Amino acid sequence: MPANMRLGLIIYGSLDTLSGGYLYDRQLVAHLRSQGDRVEIISLPWRSYARHLADNLSTKLLRHLQRLDLDILLQDELNHPSLFWLNQRLRQAVSYPIVSIVHHLRSSEARPAWQNRFYRQIESRYLRGMNGFIFNSRTTRQAVVDCLENLGPLTHGVVAYPAGDRFAPHLSDREIVERAGAPGPLRLLFLGNIIPRKGLHTLLGALNRLPGARSAGSWTLKVIGSPEVDRAYTTRTQRLITRHGLGEKVQFMGVLDDRLLAEQLSNSHVLAVPSSYEGFGIVYLEGMGFGLPAIASSAGAAGEIITSGKDGFIIPPGDEIILAHHLQELIRDRQRLGNMSLAARQRYRAQPTWEASMSRARRFLLSLVEPKTLRPELEAVA
Repeated sequence: MPANMRLGLIIYGSLDTLSGGYLYDRQLVAHLRSQGDRVEIISLPWRSYARHLADNLSTKLLRHLQRLDLDILLQDELNHPSLFWLNQRLRQAVSYPIVSIVHHLRSSEARPAWQNRFYRQIESRYLRGMNGFIFNSRTTRQAVVDCLENLGPLTHGVVAYPAGDRFAPHLSDREIVERAGAPGPLRLLFLGNIIPRKGLHTLLGALNRLPGARSAGSWTLKVIGSPEVDRAYTTRTQRLITRHGLGEKVQFMGVLDDRLLAEQLSNSHVLAVPSSYEGFGIVYLEGMGFGLPAIASSAGAAGEIITSGKDGFIIPPGDEIILAHHLQELIRDRQRLGNMSLAARQRYRAQPTWEASMSRARRFLLSLVEPKTLRPELEAVA
């Protein structure tokens, strides 16, 4: 077995990009480097999906990847449009295995069926070119298996769950219960880039349905995340707030550093991010570490984190009525809020740490370099 590995990682843009997928990639790279492995970042420029497809014709990119002295080439699956055909030519010219880190498939997201059929064709061709996979959830693994139906070669993958322990929350159980029972409005937190998939419009629609939605004292909402990723959608949500008369109760805070973000997590009651799809949802775990029950949708892997009615709520995607009902429950019953907050903390404590999960991923990568290290925890993916 090699003492250390030489790896490349292909991503779009910067590894410091703010999203759950890039956080996962950063944690993996940091762990690999801490073990003495060499990791080279290969950054491709952000462009439109159509222009990314043209990357497959780049002889410059192909030659660069051929020249790399690697044991393994990692690729974030987000880059699939740039690599789905290029990988086929690359595999004929290199000996190192290619492994995809899959956070979620683009074709799993909510959009018109004809669009997802197109994306699925591209993704299935990309996935067939892999020697192995690192999945962030069982849900993501199953999505890949479904996409590869009768198409993919037998290969291997491992589920290495994300963790929520980067903040090391310090709140005690007593402080969490006292926070829930203190007088004042229910303090809601939305955390994520302001894009349609994250479901801020669904949350705002549900809040508008609450009795006395515009009156002071029942709830407040803080929105933390970049408004620049989809400026048109941000503008639509701000207009929605104005139309519903909710402006005095909703605060957009932009992107916060970890210290300020931890302060907001400490001072909130509930984390509500009713996404139309999440391949995992690291943000739910991070909120649970601060005793915040999480509200998510049933589309994706939130059910692997949240037990609905115990440590949060899972709603049908886009269902404002059910979401409003659950919010009203927590506004009226602070004892239940306190019980759910403690359950959320317990769920967080049961999750593997980043160190444990990334060690699992590294063992899988080592197994590809030296097959004798293959462990029974690794799963066949057909």
